[in-house]
Amino acid sequence: MKRVFTFASVVLAVIVVDQLTKFATLGKLTTAFETGSSQVGTFVGKGPDMGLDGYHYRPTTPVVVSGNFFQLRYAENPGAAFGLFRTVSEQWRGPLFHLVSIGAVLLIAFYFSRLTGHPSERIVAIGLPLVMGGAIGNYLDRLFRGFVIDFLEVHWFDKAYWPAFNVADSAIVVGVALIFLDTFRRPQAKAAVTT
Repeated sequence: MKRVFTFASVVLAVIVVDQLTKFATLGKLTTAFETGSSQVGTFVGKGPDMGLDGYHYRPTTPVVVSGNFFQLRYAENPGAAFGLFRTVSEQWRGPLFHLVSIGAVLLIAFYFSRLTGHPSERIVAIGLPLVMGGAIGNYLDRLFRGFVIDFLEVHWFDKAYWPAFNVADSAIVVGVALIFLDTFRRPQAKAAVTT
């Protein structure tokens, strides 16, 4: 029972932090909340039609944390993590993301149900809820407004830019890295136990 509580707590924490940072992004890095309507209604609503600049909400000036490396900048991503599949037609993109998101949640829940609670599974037991929380966080964006809000931008001076991302994307990347690490570490742990 403790494992399930821990799993659910990590998933919920990722979703809450992700959605709160996206709400703050709309408030601080766009003009979305200047309309006078409900901020929560604006946040969970479909959003206005896309403007000529390619945004549903007008971005304001980015917050520069490190001029050469990192800034907070509003971006909209109709695709998957880091902009993948953003050019796929909405007719196909919507159903594809619904299917992939629901499939990912079911697969992670199944994988977690197969864990025994052994200490050697600790890394994967952290990675799985991070991935699930991130998947649900971005899926909520797609359900609410049809695109994902991104705001973290890493760059190397003015020479190279990583696609903008968010807390959910970060949780997914860290979670997948932990699961990947577990696939190499755990067989060695099992071998050490049996010898």
